[in-house]
Amino acid sequence: MSDPTWYFWLAVVVILAFIDLVVILNLSRSSAGHSAKLAWSLAIVLLPVIGLIAWGFAGPRGMPNPPSSPEQSK
Repeated sequence: MSDPTWYFWLAVVVILAFIDLVVILNLSRSSAGHSAKLAWSLAIVLLPVIGLIAWGFAGPRGMPNPPSSPEQSK
């Protein structure tokens, strides 16, 4: 259990899981449709490395516009 390669791969998995979580949270806030969000989320979860690379190149861009209200402009 004290093999350094075991710790290396554990660190890789933990970092990859954290990046997946951040990307999925970012994806949930995007302006893409629900089916696109679901498809990207499944791709990222089922194929973590390939899904992240594909999302980086072809994923939805931009955030939805925030609601405008007179209260926010004060």
